[in-house]
Amino acid sequence: MTPHRIGDLNIERADGIAVLTIDRPTKLNALTNAFWADLRAALTLVETDGQTRVVILTGAGEKAFSAGGDIAGFADMDGGQTQMRAFQLDAMAGFGAIERSPLTVIAAVNGYALGGGCELTLACDFAIASETATFGMPEAALGLIPGFGAIRAPEVIGRPMAKYMVATGARISAQRALEVGLVQSVVAPSALMNEARALAARVAAQSPYALSVGKRLMNRQIDQTAFDYSVEAITMLQCSDDRAEGVTAFVERRAPRFGGEKA
Repeated sequence: MTPHRIGDLNIERADGIAVLTIDRPTKLNALTNAFWADLRAALTLVETDGQTRVVILTGAGEKAFSAGGDIAGFADMDGGQTQMRAFQLDAMAGFGAIERSPLTVIAAVNGYALGGGCELTLACDFAIASETATFGMPEAALGLIPGFGAIRAPEVIGRPMAKYMVATGARISAQRALEVGLVQSVVAPSALMNEARALAARVAAQSPYALSVGKRLMNRQIDQTAFDYSVEAITMLQCSDDRAEGVTAFVERRAPRFGGEKA
């Protein structure tokens, strides 16, 4: 099929496999505020084309899968709790669209997978990583926590490891990510997409109906209440003094001076 583009996502489809590529390599594939709606639109497109059975989500270039949210864009969000809540709902709907998709979604992680990039990896059904991939959830340095990661990482990598990554902002290697279950395979950078396509082809050869039902069964513990609680908690943090200081410090390239004040 002819390549398609929705926002920052390039979409290529062939042989039952759709490759969705986050295409902002000069910005380390940082996720704009519009990304989440674009992601949902892209998934809807491939889910309804009658041909796609498997999705590969990856990032353009070799440096990053995605370095997370476009933090500079956060500084422009000054619409108070209403705007912050709407943004969180939008992002959570994006993660939810991956988890609830009838298609198997595979993350092919090249380089940095930080913040929202790490959370996208958690949302996918499984992941393959380049040996140079690096994972982390550094939101606490901005006065935030990873809203989706905080509720999904404990199920994927275990509660203590999830707490460690969130509390310290520590980055872990691809090999460590393999050990804790965040990814299921680690390959040479030059082999990443070939291996991802080979893996997708194996999945595409299975019964799509069986895989869809199986995914729903294995995701049966997904709880909308947890999503809703996360939205409200992150909205509160987004409106706090610490979040304002964290974003300002990031833009000004200095260490934040957190006071611990609430909104």
